[in-house]
Amino acid sequence: MKIKPHTLSATEAARFIASGQLKSVQLVQSCLDHIAQTDDAIRAWAFLDPGAALAQAEACDTLRQKGLATGPLHGLPVALKDIIDTRDMPTQRGTPIFAGRQNEDDARIVELLREAGAVIMGKTVTTELAFVHANETRNPHNTEHSPGGSSSGSAAAVAAGHVPLAIGTQTNGSVIRPASFCGTFGFKPTRGTIPRTGVLQTSVSLDQIGTFARTLEDAAFLADAISAYDQRDRESFGHARPRMAKAAVEDPAMEPDIVWFNLPFNDRLAEDTREGLDGVMEILGERVRRMDPADQLSELVAVQARIHEFEIAHHQAQVFDAHWDQISDTLKPIITRARQISQTEYDDALAVKASAEAFFEDFFTEYDAILAPAAAGEAPRFGSGTGDPIFCTLWTLAGLPCVTLPLLVGEAGLPIGVQLIGPAKKDDRLMRTARWLQQHIAAEAA
Repeated sequence: MKIKPHTLSATEAARFIASGQLKSVQLVQSCLDHIAQTDDAIRAWAFLDPGAALAQAEACDTLRQKGLATGPLHGLPVALKDIIDTRDMPTQRGTPIFAGRQNEDDARIVELLREAGAVIMGKTVTTELAFVHANETRNPHNTEHSPGGSSSGSAAAVAAGHVPLAIGTQTNGSVIRPASFCGTFGFKPTRGTIPRTGVLQTSVSLDQIGTFARTLEDAAFLADAISAYDQRDRESFGHARPRMAKAAVEDPAMEPDIVWFNLPFNDRLAEDTREGLDGVMEILGERVRRMDPADQLSELVAVQARIHEFEIAHHQAQVFDAHWDQISDTLKPIITRARQISQTEYDDALAVKASAEAFFEDFFTEYDAILAPAAAGEAPRFGSGTGDPIFCTLWTLAGLPCVTLPLLVGEAGLPIGVQLIGPAKKDDRLMRTARWLQQHIAAEAA
């Protein structure tokens, strides 16, 4: 091939592999070569075994040569956030507490990836216990900046061209925000779409799994492959999922009705981000309505924090008690505060969460999507945190599907994402709206 295989999108590579024009070994080797050339500066990988990755690719090529059945991700490299258990590589959760930790079983999504034919390339760097304290990964667009968190390495690996696809998790803004900072597509489906068994639990009520890719179709393509019912996951729902990748290449039946919420915390937006989003809304014209929501909507930020902090302190209590001296000074005060939250306060927060879910169910009977920032602005400087997640908080609390599109560029030349939020369990509708928005903006810019 004249084109370097690692530069292909996932769906392009899948077509080339299926037609025999490209071997999985060639694709994986191209990715490994590019990683070797660039990862000293980016540091996206927590674990990478080139020999094991190539062995998986060779097995994929052998299956195809024998004419055996292949899955939708056959031969495609996928990176996993380092909180997702695998039986054949360590899962170290971004902390020395779990250095060298090896699990006996694959996470449910890893089983689904293997069934779909994916090559599990390795583990990408995450923040400490997938929470607030950053690790070493840098932003591929400018290594003086953060890639965001907590799915730092997954976003960076896709943005750097190391892999076409990666998996992350989001409890507040940990897929959408780093995707925005790194200029990739980030997609968090409806809560319960993708099973979480075998993934580090920080918040049983809020943890959700998402995807990173270089195209909208690819982000949905990966989400389709890892979506399934799992009776071991209390949030998993037991009925069919929409076909998200199919919807990502379809036009909506009619132009969508979109809403922008004038929320009190919108004053946290950087000026270039505000101007960019105003420009998007100017292009959309009458298709977007600016709305002043009830004050209670912005109060959901505190509700999310209460649930998240209470649950991580509970779920990981044994880790915190046994290894307090190995916990970062960033995380310690949060856990100390979390342990002061009463059961009554936590129960009240869960009740408010349920009311938020009901509110949005009614809201989306009239509107197709909410337009929102994906982050407050460009990626912050490395060492100054992983960025403000507040522009993801409400939608994550309510379990709504969210996608960020890399449509804007800030004053420093770094990417800025535009977020769309859709109705629960109608992720296909969100994909069609996102495609429409992407095409609408591109046509205006042409």
